[in-house]
Amino acid sequence: MTGKGGNLPGRRLFLWIILATVPTGLIGFIFKDWFEILFSKPKLVGGMLLVTGLVLWLTRFAKKEGRHIGKMGWIDSILIGIAQGMAIIPGISRSGATISTGLFCGLDRELSGKFSFLLSIPAILGATLLEFRKIGSVQELGTILIGTIVAFGVGILSLTLLLRINKIGKISYFSYYCWIIGFAIIILM
Repeated sequence: MTGKGGNLPGRRLFLWIILATVPTGLIGFIFKDWFEILFSKPKLVGGMLLVTGLVLWLTRFAKKEGRHIGKMGWIDSILIGIAQGMAIIPGISRSGATISTGLFCGLDRELSGKFSFLLSIPAILGATLLEFRKIGSVQELGTILIGTIVAFGVGILSLTLLLRINKIGKISYFSYYCWIIGFAIIILM
């Protein structure tokens, strides 16, 4: 689309990403200390992996054909942003929560995956900037930069695979992995 309207779907997507970032940021800011305490509770992490598995498994009941960006509304954006904010809880998959919420809202699989991926960018950048304040030395900075680059590379590869699996409607298969790991953590801890 060219001319006076420009790239309307791109602008709309950008607007919904900004809107979805607001609840994520608020949840992270308000509950940051509480979320950090949860990282020291391995059984809770196992339990949250079971919850992630259930959410992923339920996507098999989502509509096969969903709405495109032109039919996406602000409420969809807010709900997906809340799902991303809740994914700060250890054991809740950020990608799984946001893609699943998009599917439950009736968005098509490709849009749910694309929106999830793009929504991760401001969240990851924001979290990274907050962590940079805690750096005490140049050596720590180097270690953090290497870790960030490796995590970014692995994350891109993982998300590419996840988006392909989501597009063909098989994201629910990840539920079995989450359940196995979740039960193993609960039993071993």
